[in-house]
Amino acid sequence: MSLLGFELLRPEALVWTAAAFVLALAGVFALSRRARDRKRLAGARGIGRMFPLASPNRERLRVVLAVLAAASLGFAAAGPVRGFTLRPVERRGLDLVVCLDTSRSMLVRDVKPDRLTRAKREISALFRELAGDRAALVAFSGEPREVAPLTRDTATLEKLLGFVDIEDNTLGGTDLGLAIERALGFFEDGSSASQAIVLVTDGEDLSGKGRDAAQKAAERGVRVFVLGMGTEAGGKIPIQRDDGTESFLRDREGKEVVSAMDVASLTALAEATGGTFLASTQSPTPLSELYEKRIRALEARVYESGEERVPHDRFQWFLALALACMCAEFALRERRGAPRKEVPA
Repeated sequence: MSLLGFELLRPEALVWTAAAFVLALAGVFALSRRARDRKRLAGARGIGRMFPLASPNRERLRVVLAVLAAASLGFAAAGPVRGFTLRPVERRGLDLVVCLDTSRSMLVRDVKPDRLTRAKREISALFRELAGDRAALVAFSGEPREVAPLTRDTATLEKLLGFVDIEDNTLGGTDLGLAIERALGFFEDGSSASQAIVLVTDGEDLSGKGRDAAQKAAERGVRVFVLGMGTEAGGKIPIQRDDGTESFLRDREGKEVVSAMDVASLTALAEATGGTFLASTQSPTPLSELYEKRIRALEARVYESGEERVPHDRFQWFLALALACMCAEFALRERRGAPRKEVPA
């Protein structure tokens, strides 16, 4: 927004200039009431004799100075700028593909409240920490599905993450290999040092293809960082019956299935690419820790370069004007000085 030749960085702050309008109304009311009281007391012809030192012009000038000071302060609060300087800038960032396991085993409650809910909280916290990095989101079970492409719009990523659920799966099971291969498809060739895959899973690679896909990622120079959800002791997989009650998943022999995190295979998968494995039980905020200590250390690529327009702040001008008006209003006396008496020689 521009006003009087100035661009305003915070135009909403112009509401403070309303104080000047209120002050002007109060000043006009006070001056008119003072003039009316004098007239009642001395009459129209006797004002000059009864109030010889009164100066209506000085009284009006003090009100004008006070109003101008208030208006200047309000305008300064709006952040006026005028003129600018071009400054060279270079922005760097990483490309991350977050792969979230949405298989039924992610409903196990060996971490609170359950693996999937905890994983979504960790990913949401990661999105809020990204500064200039691009991120994509892939949900997978027996097959991967793209939720969001590479983007810096982390607010949209968080919203889309909230809709991810196991009910969206079209194929059961957990295929880490297909998830990694799908993530590799997001990356451009030639910038592998700034590319990484974040795999959030409980580690049950039922297809057994995860290690092979990790080898492909290593050949391209893309690192895979793994956040393991769950515990090695594991837990039972809850299922909802049609009548609303809950039971646990059973195998063909009728035994309740226990899903446990496979630490060994996930660690080997991450290390094969030069990445890192971290279990959700090892830190209150494991994914944020993984990003801060490991992922952020990767070599960021230049995704934007050029010149940045840096505006020149001019709020100091209006602060100085407000200060000058306040000093002048404080120093100005409403009454004229008494005439000097002439002493006869």
